[in-house]
Amino acid sequence: MALLRKLVGALIIAASFGGGWILMDLQQYVRTPLPVEISQSFTVAPGDNLITVAETLRERGIVQHPRYLVWYARWQGDADHIQAGEYVLEPGLTPAVLLERLTQGGVAQYAVTIPEGWTFRQMLQALWRNDKLRPTLQGLDDEAIMARLGHPGEHPEGRFFPDTYIFTRDTTDAAILSRAYDAMARRLAREWAQRAPGLPYKTPYEALIMASIIEKETAIPEERAMIAGVFVRRLQRNMRLQTDPTVIYGLGEDFDGNLRRRDLKRDTPYNTYVRRGLPPTPIALPGADSLHAALHPAPGDALYFVARGDGSHYFSATIEEHNAAVRRYQLNRGN
Repeated sequence: MALLRKLVGALIIAASFGGGWILMDLQQYVRTPLPVEISQSFTVAPGDNLITVAETLRERGIVQHPRYLVWYARWQGDADHIQAGEYVLEPGLTPAVLLERLTQGGVAQYAVTIPEGWTFRQMLQALWRNDKLRPTLQGLDDEAIMARLGHPGEHPEGRFFPDTYIFTRDTTDAAILSRAYDAMARRLAREWAQRAPGLPYKTPYEALIMASIIEKETAIPEERAMIAGVFVRRLQRNMRLQTDPTVIYGLGEDFDGNLRRRDLKRDTPYNTYVRRGLPPTPIALPGADSLHAALHPAPGDALYFVARGDGSHYFSATIEEHNAAVRRYQLNRGN
């Protein structure tokens, strides 16, 4: 029946405009690329109908025969199904494909990438620099932002999953944050449900804190579980974690890029050289691998590690071995 209606409609159009040549001309038109030399955007406002859209495209020199586009849409039964939004017009685009996009909501999409290890504030700045997103949270402090997102009283650090998020123009910063928050909550819940036995975490949030520390300690995937193992064993033995990234986070804007001995002695809630246990909150946005490592630490007897200077670490089971490694990889570097 649908095909019959289309054929009848085509015959009516053909009869109304002087014969079958009109139908042939129409079919050729909708398959011929439009005169688009470079990719450009085009916005259909809410309430715009196809006649308005076709006429606007004619004024921009993109559609030379707006009536043909309208006739074709009526023939297809799509004339009343135009969807608002921003569309990309690129070289090679035909009227038939254009109409398909307009009626199926094939709007332009953009992406914003949040890298693993960024802080919440770095994430916000990236969202606010993206001119395709609509900022609604600028000027608010962390507490107000979390309340606006529906999570009052929660510290924002570490709560958002680092990933690439696809969106359409005028999506709000709050909408991206909500998606990232939900993504982190799902992943953390899944990892927590499958966690290894005997871990020293009372809550999933403590595992999230650990994952953020692991994220900042290494960028080498195969080391994450090993570092998790070191920190888990230190917690189990009531040893201080003594991890530089927590100290740096606690210094905040006072950190100038050079971590000094006096900084390791400065008492902040995040200084794991002077305080036992985990810091009070995450210190960064951990990725999936760090979440998994925190809840599936590698077995072993290592209690220490030191950076080799090439991005990797040397692991030690005794303080004597560790001190020797420090002398080898840190104190004598460049000698």
